[in-house]
Amino acid sequence: MGNNEEVPVKDFQYLSDTGQGVRAWIKQVLSQDLAFQHIKVIYPTAPARPYTPMKGALSTVWFDRYKISNDCPEHIETIDSMCKLLTELINEEIKNGIQKDRILLGGFSMGGCMAMHLAYRYHQDVAGVFALSSFLNKTSLIYQALRKNESILPELFQCHGTVDELVLYSWGEETNKTLKSLGVTASFLSFPNLYHELKKDELEELRTWILKKLPEEIMKTNK
Repeated sequence: MGNNEEVPVKDFQYLSDTGQGVRAWIKQVLSQDLAFQHIKVIYPTAPARPYTPMKGALSTVWFDRYKISNDCPEHIETIDSMCKLLTELINEEIKNGIQKDRILLGGFSMGGCMAMHLAYRYHQDVAGVFALSSFLNKTSLIYQALRKNESILPELFQCHGTVDELVLYSWGEETNKTLKSLGVTASFLSFPNLYHELKKDELEELRTWILKKLPEEIMKTNK
């Protein structure tokens, strides 16, 4: 990897899409790849699994849900199994020379939720987390873990469309407020008239945040 830094994008997950499918979607929205000279971006693909909200149909999702709502328990078994699998990916990059505090985790929808579980329950020493159109359940294990936490937590960058009909804006807003109350430094950007989708302005804000967390200037001093 040379001097490249690592940004494992723990999936811009849009329901039943793949990592490469989402990469193409981002390129269409931005009219270019979300790419950086000094940063490596990884788009993993979630496995196909029976998805309860779709009546058990096979779907490419990171974990199962009992229903699409913030007012029900999390499906812990599938969440934790994916945390273990994605931890292997993180550890592999660390073995290849990437410092853990130079890794960002993030994603869209379920991918953002997955990234928050990874960062705030298992990898609190990463550089930051981003979550686009994502939410946590009211009784999330993340909240339980942070109530016992005394260490410095990764910064959260969160965006949400105000007219999202699948993942309600209020769910994202409540997630952000709760995480802040538990010690997370978090920003929350609202995008008027945006549904459950990506927007160019949103991705440009994300790019700016990524460069703030992993600036190229740091790399120049390490060469």
